[in-house]
Amino acid sequence: MKKIKIVLLFTVLFSFSCASNNYWKLKIEIPSKSSIDLGQYNEVVITNFLIKEETKDFDLNLEIVDYFSFEIGQNFNGKVSTEEITFEEEPFENEAFWKNLLPARKDAILFTGGAQYTEEIRKAILQEKRERFEDPFISKKRGLAERRFYTLNIDIYIIDAKTGKTLYKRNFKESKGYQNPKQTAAFAFFDLIQIVKAKFFRNILGEASIQERYLIYD
Repeated sequence: MKKIKIVLLFTVLFSFSCASNNYWKLKIEIPSKSSIDLGQYNEVVITNFLIKEETKDFDLNLEIVDYFSFEIGQNFNGKVSTEEITFEEEPFENEAFWKNLLPARKDAILFTGGAQYTEEIRKAILQEKRERFEDPFISKKRGLAERRFYTLNIDIYIIDAKTGKTLYKRNFKESKGYQNPKQTAAFAFFDLIQIVKAKFFRNILGEASIQERYLIYD
């Protein structure tokens, strides 16, 4: 009920702001609730990821593990380690597999998942913008441009090493296009994985997000 009242209050405030110019638009930090209480665990074990399709000249698994090993280490007070496992099939819903994986490390959680990284060239017809008051009957040249698009599709699982139960799972799919048709996979990966990290940490750590609010005044 309290949440409903807050939503209604902001709705009313926004309605007044639309009817009047007497308001300030503010950007404030809104804290979010953490999905997992990391304080009850003393170690995060990052495994290799199940790669659905290898990317030419780019070690996707290595880059994911290295990136999250560093970032989680900056935000977790306990130990962060890595573990190489063998994927004979997708084991993410198999509680027995994870429960028996690290029997001596009962106070740990496993950070694992699967990923795919793809790239494609798209062609687009570009038309030169017409200037204001320009003769509309004068034809403009059109050009064919290429854009290189990269897509990172990653499933992240956090699993309790003691019970094998999944504590958190989410799919992240991020894409970005580049005007430079020779843009490298490594450069694009860094752009995309940062977007994934921001969303993931917001869920796990309860990080604040920036939102706009309106303050009415007379």
